[in-house]
Amino acid sequence: MSNTGFKYQGQCCPKPVWACLELPVTDYRQALRLQQNLVSARASRALNRDIVLVLQHFPVFTLGNRGGEEHLHVSGDFLEARGISLVETDRGGSITYHGPGQLVAYPVVDLPLNGWLVVDFVHALESVMISIAGQWGVAAQRHALGRGAWVRGKKIGSVGLRVSRKVSFHGLALNVDPHLDPFDWIAPCGLSGIQMTSIARETGGPVSMNKIARSARAHFSSVFNVELEPVPADYVADYWR
Repeated sequence: MSNTGFKYQGQCCPKPVWACLELPVTDYRQALRLQQNLVSARASRALNRDIVLVLQHFPVFTLGNRGGEEHLHVSGDFLEARGISLVETDRGGSITYHGPGQLVAYPVVDLPLNGWLVVDFVHALESVMISIAGQWGVAAQRHALGRGAWVRGKKIGSVGLRVSRKVSFHGLALNVDPHLDPFDWIAPCGLSGIQMTSIARETGGPVSMNKIARSARAHFSSVFNVELEPVPADYVADYWR
């Protein structure tokens, strides 16, 4: 059985302390540059601990390392008229959408140092989304159709990861209360015919994005068996460029 971080349980080994930075709504390209710089710093030990970025994005479609532009059902002019970007990325997976109302978390984590295999780490990211949804009364689960979190065959959360120099980046995206129409303009994650949903749609009532974002830290801590310490924005001030 692979090691999934449980070596930290018990009194003899204190839990690792990861930094956690909550950001405002952020341009996708800027967030990607930040992640890439943090990965380099973590791999070289210029950054002395792992960090989780929690944020939302301005509207954007992103392509993964499996491409996905063939799964975009609208034109570039259509997107431009709505102020939506299309960005190629190096994460796993195919095309997806990010926008306000979607909780995004990017763990920049030294996987071997924490005893994680990639497959277990992805599984844990799914568990975080399932746990968050469950707190708000939504019974999400895994599904044979693909990675992520699902509710009765509808997808509520996605996972796309990349590992560089043994450090993870990219991560998860959980639909809290985003506009879901943009998902109709693509085959999400390259899967035709699937429906997307959100916590707000499943509960039928208003959902506080701020409360869910704040609760994410506790769910990460529980699933990954670590302590997450909030840090101020200037903690990463040197890594935006």
